[in-house]
Amino acid sequence: MTTGTGRPLRADARRNREKILSAAVRVFAEDGLEAHLERIAKEAGVGSGTLYRNFPTREALIEAAYRNELSRLCDAAPDLLAAMPPREALRAWMGRFIDYATAKLGMAEALRAVVDSGVNPYAHSRELMMTALTSLLDAASAAGTVRSDISPADMFAALTGVALASGKPEQREQAERLLDLTLDGLRYGTAD
Repeated sequence: MTTGTGRPLRADARRNREKILSAAVRVFAEDGLEAHLERIAKEAGVGSGTLYRNFPTREALIEAAYRNELSRLCDAAPDLLAAMPPREALRAWMGRFIDYATAKLGMAEALRAVVDSGVNPYAHSRELMMTALTSLLDAASAAGTVRSDISPADMFAALTGVALASGKPEQREQAERLLDLTLDGLRYGTAD
């Protein structure tokens, strides 16, 4: 992460930025467009000046919070593959996808306002997710633990369906069962 001048952010500035983005996701998910930026700053444990120095407009904060959630999701794929067997890594990532989708659904009203302002926060979302899913599916397929005939686009569609059907926080148990069911469907009938 860099400053506007291209210099890397100091460690404390980077931590503050991350705290602001995490708080923004929570508050926008709870309050939508009614969210007060002062509340976000308070929940992040920073002053309003720090928030506005990092994110001069509400739209900039919403877009950055969304993109941060997307990056956290997609950047997790290689770490998960390094830490556990490919099938387990895929399942862990699927759970993180539901976390991401839940945050996105909660922020829907705020994200619509960003789109209405002429900014497209989703510009590279699909491409980043396809890259993460490709690495996870390829590793699991190479290990012989999932079918080799499932494309990343098919998996994305299945995960999106689970998120739409069970993406609210109070539906998490159902979402987990549906993710397990989806993963079981990938295991059986492995293509030759």
